[in-house]
Parts: sequence; structure tokens; C-alpha cells
Amino acid sequence: MESKRGYGRATPCCFFRLCLTRLHEPRPNHQRLLSRAPGGDLLRYSVRLVDGTSLCSGRLEVKSEQSWSSVCEADFDQQDAEVVCRELSCGAPSVLQGALYGEVEASMWTKEFQCGGHESALLDCGRSDSARSTCSPGKAVGLTCSEPVRLVGGASRCAGTLEVKLGEWRPVDDSDWTMKEAAVACRVLDCGSAVSSGIRNEPSKRSVWRIKPDCVQSGSSLRDCASSSSSRSSSIIELTCSDSVRLVNGTKPCSGRLEVKSEQSWSSVCEADFDQQDAEVVCRELGCGAPSVLQGALYGEVEAPMWTKEFQCGGHESALLDCGRSDSARSTCSPGKAVGLTCSEPVRLVGGASRCAGTLEVKQEEWRPVWDYYWSPKIAAVACTELDCGSAVSSGNREPSDRSVWEIDHDCVESGSTLRDCVSSGSSSSIMELTCSDLLLQPIISVSSTMDGVSEAQQQGFLVRRGSDFTISCSVQPQYPGGSFQLTFTNTAHNYIQPAVNHSADFLFPAADPAHQGSYSCVYSVYVFSHNFSSESRLLSLTVTDPTVHIIRLVVLLVTLLLVVAVVVFILKASRGQKSGPQENIQLDYYNLGVSRAEGEPAEEEGAQGAE
Repeated sequence: MESKRGYGRATPCCFFRLCLTRLHEPRPNHQRLLSRAPGGDLLRYSVRLVDGTSLCSGRLEVKSEQSWSSVCEADFDQQDAEVVCRELSCGAPSVLQGALYGEVEASMWTKEFQCGGHESALLDCGRSDSARSTCSPGKAVGLTCSEPVRLVGGASRCAGTLEVKLGEWRPVDDSDWTMKEAAVACRVLDCGSAVSSGIRNEPSKRSVWRIKPDCVQSGSSLRDCASSSSSRSSSIIELTCSDSVRLVNGTKPCSGRLEVKSEQSWSSVCEADFDQQDAEVVCRELGCGAPSVLQGALYGEVEAPMWTKEFQCGGHESALLDCGRSDSARSTCSPGKAVGLTCSEPVRLVGGASRCAGTLEVKQEEWRPVWDYYWSPKIAAVACTELDCGSAVSSGNREPSDRSVWEIDHDCVESGSTLRDCVSSGSSSSIMELTCSDLLLQPIISVSSTMDGVSEAQQQGFLVRRGSDFTISCSVQPQYPGGSFQLTFTNTAHNYIQPAVNHSADFLFPAADPAHQGSYSCVYSVYVFSHNFSSESRLLSLTVTDPTVHIIRLVVLLVTLLLVVAVVVFILKASRGQKSGPQENIQLDYYNLGVSRAEGEPAEEEGAQGAE
């Protein structure tokens, strides 16, 4: 007979009889009938959540007199929900709403619960007759409790020792734990993205939960995937989550649409309120490499509300919310303008002759070398790709003194995950050495002339006068000794090759002619790490000009100019001649008139005298 609280110690016979009963009864998804007490004994519950996505979510049903009944949400409140979540060993209630988990199939509970919130079981609460004889469709209690997961002993609720509750709180053993499982834990805790996952060694061993990675990666909750271990462990998981920022809908942990948490809700950020320095802070906060892409509309439309502040980071801050902020000039953000951010992966090669050769290291809070017993070409290829260093050329082991390393989960990498997602803490005297193909810098190509006959035009490229000597120079920044340069020319199959002296070579061309016109490039080749490597420069376009043609054109231009000037002068003179004719006649008339008067005056005087 069950106690009032609805659970008690079950005998093997009871358990067997219960299992037989359940075989003939439709089994709801993820219902919680049985759990294990700290000692491993089975417990039976008087409540269950059915049709949910995990053991801590679903439509609430209560058991009385061997039958299950749904509860009308009008007879159930937040304090009742706290008791149910506690009874099921889940976290605090996060959602209490009807119609979340399907229509009512069981009969309706006819009592109204009156819990104070402190009770251990729902049937310990007071009850009164309900005012309802029926419950409207879609009004059965749907309840979501948070997962019984926590981080303790850290600087915040989003950092510390990972613990899961199944009857009692226990830490999680480090066995096969990677960043993929860490990301699930941070999401359950509503703590943004996983930044790092490590191991803390305790002086004494204690009871732990072991979590199956393949179970977590299949979509099940941490609690669903936890099991008790008969052995005790001193190595337990330490986890750090980003707390207030996260990247969502991305293809990798270090890419996605940026969301910021404030007052327990997540908001997207408009790209007009976010710049490169802000991005550097976010990538650092998430434990990723430097930002490589900052662009809106990369990771879906905005679903969360918009952040209403403009960030003003200097680029050196440890967290985005440490940056200064000012009110944004925007009340809304245009579609597709939410910040999409891609940070580079925290992977590097150190101690080699270039950034694409050396000891492979991955960062989770700290940089550590990588070791994997089953190292394969696939893992080497992933590392070179994440480093943007082309393809893998060779890999091997180096054996220094014992030190902390990251162990690679081979199957995790083979599934398409990043190296950072697939490493777990360990120790080894052997670490990986890797050489990638793309390790040469691009050569530099230039042209000069002994007669200063070289000029650079924006469209035509370089111009060289016909008949002048010119030199095409190839050079590369110092990386490796030796090597050679090959000068390729598009207009001929002939290639010119010279050894690299002081990392450069000069190719002299006497008496330039039109046959030298075309595109040139320098290819630098060097033999290192028992392999041949090469790198090609940009194309250089060269045009040969003929000075004679220029002189003839200049003479024609001058002659044309003189003819134009002569014609203009002739027209001007003709115009002046037409205008001056009438003026001269008028002047002559005046002149003649003046002479006549002068000559006529004495005659008139003489006539006058004669009359007298």
C-alpha cells in the first residue's frame, strides 16, 4: 500500500508487478514513474509529466487509487508547481501553461491543490473540492521544470563544478566529457555558450554520476543520460559558461547570431550598434579566436527582442557587458541586420618554422598540446583547415616531459565537429607535430628600367618604352633558406628560373619590344620538411610602348595645331577687313569736306570784296 506521499520503498515483487502492468498500458513519452534513491533503491512517484521532451517537462498527471488523472490549470498554481518539480527531483518550474503537451487523455482530477511550496510531495499538500466538474479543452496543466543541473564553487552561477541531481546532488565524472556535452550543460543552465571544460582533482574520491556522451549528443537531457557508478572518482568536471553572451544558429560553436542576456532574457544586437572592437571582446569572452566575419543576415532572422544600447568597447575588455554603452539611435532593426559573427577556432601550431608547422595546440581557458592514440589523416586535415593552412602534409609524435594535454575524441572529429569540441583533459608524454601545405608567404613581383622608362597606369598596368632595358624582380619575406624563383609569362611557354639569393632574384630583359607585352608572375619554390612547397605572386601586366610612334603623333599634333592657328588668324583678318571699309570712306568724306571748305573760304572772301 502506498503512503500518503506517494512513494515508499519498493520490493522486487512490486517492481516486477508494476513492470508487467506497464507492458499492457500505453506508455507516455518520458514519464517519470521510478527513480533511484541515493543508495540505489527504487522510488515510486504519485505524479508524472507525460508527452514532454524530457523527464522534467510534460502534461501533469496525478495517481490516486491506481489510476492517473490530469489536473486542470485553474486548480494549480506556482507553489504547487514548485512542489511537483521538487518531487520529481527536477529544478525550479520555468513554464506553467495549459495546452503545451497535447490534449487530455486521462480523467480529470477533481480537487484543487493548496500547497505552501515547501512540501516534499504534491499529495502532502492540502486539497479542497474543485468548483469545476470538467476542464475546458487545452486547460490541463502543462509544466516545464528546469533540469536538475548546477555549477558550484565558481565565481558565478555559470562557472564551477558540474553537479546533477538524481535523488541527491553529485558531481560528474570526467570520463569522455567534451565541449559538446559542455555546450548542452550551459544551455540547460541558461548560461550562454560553453567557454571551457576541464578537470578538478580532489584529494579524496567521492560518489559521482557518469554521463554517456552519445546519449547527450542524441538530444537527451543530462539527467536522462546520467547513471550511478559503483566506483568512486577524484576527477570531476569543471565548467565555465559565457553567462551573458551567446552565438546561436551557427554551424560551429564560434559562429552564429549574437545574443546578449539582460534581466533573464536574451536579445539580438543590431549590427549598426556593434563594431570590430566589440567583436574582439565577444570572441575572447567565448574562448574563441579573433573575429573573421562580422555581417548581418548570416544566421537567420531575428527572433529574440532587440538590444537597445550601442556598445562602445575598446577591444581589451574581458566581457561584452564590461564595455561602455549608450542609448541606440534606433528603436527597431531592419530585417537581416542583426549581428552575425564568426570567430576563428582557438587552434595553433607552435615551435615550427612557420605558423603552419609545429606542435598542435588547442585552447580551453589555457593552451595545451594535443595527443591522440588513434591520430588519423582526418584529424590532421581538420586541424590544417581550421588553421587556414591548406592540407595536411605530415604528422608525427614528439615526446617531451609529461605535461597536461588535450586528448582528441577520434569519433567526434570524424562526425564533423571542431577540434575544440572534441578534446578532453588528460596527460601524456607524447604530443602531436603537424605540417600543413600552405606555409609559404606570397612572393612580391615588381618591374624597373635602366632608362627610367617604367610608369604605372591605373588601367593598363606597367608601361615600358620600346628599346629600353627592364628588369622584373621576384622576392619573398625570409622564411626558409634557399629555394628558387620561376618567372612565368602568359605569351610564351618559356619559363625563366633563377636560384633565390637573399630571398630574391632579378630577371633582366634588354631592348624591350612588343613581344614582351603580357602578364608575368613569380613562383617561389623551396624544399623543406622533406617536401616541395611553392607559392605564386599576383599577376603583373606589362605594356611596351614605341617612342617613334609617340614622336610621329606629336609632330602630327603640332602640324594640326599650326593649321588650326593659321585658319583662325585668316578668319580674323578677313573679318577686320570687312568692318574697316565703310569707316575709311566716312573718314575720307570728312577729309574731303574739310579741304573744300578750307579752299572755298578765300574765294568767298574775294567775292564779298568784289561786291563791295
